[in-house]
Amino acid sequence: MTLEIKVPTLGESIAEATVGRWLKQKGDAVLADETIVELETDKVALEVNAPVAGVLTDILAEEGANVEVGDIIAVIDPEGVPATSPPKPVAEDTKQVEISPPTPASSPAPSAPAAGAYGPMSPAVRKLVSEHNLDARAIAGSGKDGRLTKGDVMAAIEAGTAGVSPASTAPSSAYPANAAHRQEERIPMSRLRKRIAERLKEAQNTAAMLTTHNEADMTQVMAARARYKELFAKKHDIKLGFMSFFVKACIHALREVPAVNAEIDGDDIIYRNYYDIGVAVSTPTGLVVPIVRNAENLSFAETEKTIMDFGLRARDGKLKLEEIQGGTFTISNGGIFGSLLSSPILNPPQSGILGMHKIQERPVAIDGEVVIRPMMSLALTYDHRLIDGREAVTFLIRVKECLEDPTRMLLDL
Repeated sequence: MTLEIKVPTLGESIAEATVGRWLKQKGDAVLADETIVELETDKVALEVNAPVAGVLTDILAEEGANVEVGDIIAVIDPEGVPATSPPKPVAEDTKQVEISPPTPASSPAPSAPAAGAYGPMSPAVRKLVSEHNLDARAIAGSGKDGRLTKGDVMAAIEAGTAGVSPASTAPSSAYPANAAHRQEERIPMSRLRKRIAERLKEAQNTAAMLTTHNEADMTQVMAARARYKELFAKKHDIKLGFMSFFVKACIHALREVPAVNAEIDGDDIIYRNYYDIGVAVSTPTGLVVPIVRNAENLSFAETEKTIMDFGLRARDGKLKLEEIQGGTFTISNGGIFGSLLSSPILNPPQSGILGMHKIQERPVAIDGEVVIRPMMSLALTYDHRLIDGREAVTFLIRVKECLEDPTRMLLDL
């Protein structure tokens, strides 16, 4: 008797998902609780496991297909026998003929990677190939009929085995060298990207956003990291990064300016006496903001480990839905991409977000002398409906003071 595999409950207010990649193919044997398919929602990627051991006898939703909660996407036969590959037919003429591939001069230029020997690509895979400008034909596909999966592309990127797409490095021989050759590719927007767009627009339409800027001298933080990095790593088995300093500095400032940790709910203001800090993480499919819960109770090491774990699992699409919901304040680090200055957009319904930027040596005046210091621009975007300019500036100055003299956080000054 066969067993139908249905799309499980995806979380609060989520009714649809997109089939990301099948980890098992039709005819494969599966074990109980083994992951057989990944579903991509507008928030996270979810794994669907086999409820029993058996054979995957049918796949009813291909990669890239949109499905709803309760839809049947596969069938498992608990008593089935795994399929075996049929023997390859033997040619009547036993003489082996080696066929040489055409020379580059005579072969037409490849088109934009959409379908080839590797089969059609799902929107998520096609987006990865396009973003990294890869030659999809150089990547071995492990999916059905040799199709590329997101895991195949990520592995190729990390291993450096996927070359640049020839279409982007050489003009097509199908056109004269001096002719204009313009290409376009239309792909459906991923659910995560749609949700990001909706939330950003929601923030602009709802909140009265205003950004105030300042800068911090990172000399003391960098000196502390250099002084204690080996001892810290030896004791806690993790590197001492910048994010733990910023999380602690923000909590210190939020305690003094509670409005930045609050939110508007209808005609009410909700003030919180706990600090769930969201840390924006960039992934191949878009930006996610996992939440460091009760960050005020965590040590520097615990904060670093939590953020590191979030970053690794976010890249692999392994974050849980509850780990990216909620939050009272967000920190976004555009500096890792080289940004020197920006105005971040609120993460609704939160009322504040801090933007970090690249540390760059700049001349500054200190005690009447011009010196070179490692400076970082800080930007606080806030909801002016709830937070006044005085409160926003006070918050940002407290963050600046904690970074320029980390001892203030230890002494609660």
